[in-house]
Amino acid sequence: MQNFFDLLKEVWTSGFLGIDLGSLISSLLVLLAAFLFRGFIISVILNALGRLAESTESKIDDEILNALRRPIGLVPVTIALYICTLILPLSGLIGDIATNVVKAFVIFTIFSALANAVKPVFAALSTSTWLTASMQMWLERASKFIVWVIGVAIILDIFGIQIGPLIAGLGLFSVAVALGAQDFFKNLISGILIIGEHRFQPGDRIEVSGQLHGIVESIGFRSTVIRTFDTAPMVIPNKDLSDVKVINHGEMINRRINWKINLIYSTSVEQLESIRNQIKEYIIDSNDFATDGDLDPVVRVVELGGSSIDMMIVAYADPMGFAAFNKVKENLIFNIMKIVKNNKSEFAYPSTSLYVESMPK
Repeated sequence: MQNFFDLLKEVWTSGFLGIDLGSLISSLLVLLAAFLFRGFIISVILNALGRLAESTESKIDDEILNALRRPIGLVPVTIALYICTLILPLSGLIGDIATNVVKAFVIFTIFSALANAVKPVFAALSTSTWLTASMQMWLERASKFIVWVIGVAIILDIFGIQIGPLIAGLGLFSVAVALGAQDFFKNLISGILIIGEHRFQPGDRIEVSGQLHGIVESIGFRSTVIRTFDTAPMVIPNKDLSDVKVINHGEMINRRINWKINLIYSTSVEQLESIRNQIKEYIIDSNDFATDGDLDPVVRVVELGGSSIDMMIVAYADPMGFAAFNKVKENLIFNIMKIVKNNKSEFAYPSTSLYVESMPK
């Protein structure tokens, strides 16, 4: 029996790779406790803070809490790894590696919090008039990239990897990449120009005559996504949008109707004046049209055409959607038809008169 206890003591002492089983079990228990505490923090404490943040009017606290949720969850794990390095009898190269791993976890946790905090910071700045939605997206991505580059550089330095030679090697590599990625840099610069010049923003309705017409969904580093009216997304390189004439309907101040109606030549001057005045009165009295300042409607007889007397109608409406604007136009058409009919006139249409001097016998 004594031999069995001696064997058990020997196994307990020798353990695994020279580390006694007591230290290994203690380390595993510490890690298990850390993961349980992490779950408690996320499911209880952070969720309670989330409900408290939702009760406030500001959305910034919700953004900050969501951004820090994952980094806060890494804190117990990082502390547990540090405790494990104290419990386990590590020395020499293995001890140095374990210490560096803990340092790397600390750096990763800190820079993970910084990278995730970028979004709520820019969300707080989104109320600024100079910071557009697309500019905010670009600055967020660039800031996160810079934060992670610095974080990775520090972690590499912890493990003794020299950054200088690596950067020099990347410099030569980047020259080779740049030669093969000229289109990418053209699109990148074009995207910067589109955002910097405020040509259009996500949510704007833009049109390139004869080529595309849709809603801008996002402006990326390389391309812009436009949702066409058949709901299909269209991905367009930024350089193609920077070199063409783009109509930004999202920046329109008013919708405009510019029509010309054709009346028959038998219409008298009195009838024309009555039709003109009644159409203008309808536009002014209607709530569908804007008539303030320079937006006064224009209804005038403008031309004696080849087969009609032409009357021009120009009116302005407030910015509205496609369906609503077509309803406004429909109402105006119906009222014009009623006015013309009530004044005993008719609409003209292109016609040709043929005069025959004599018929063959």
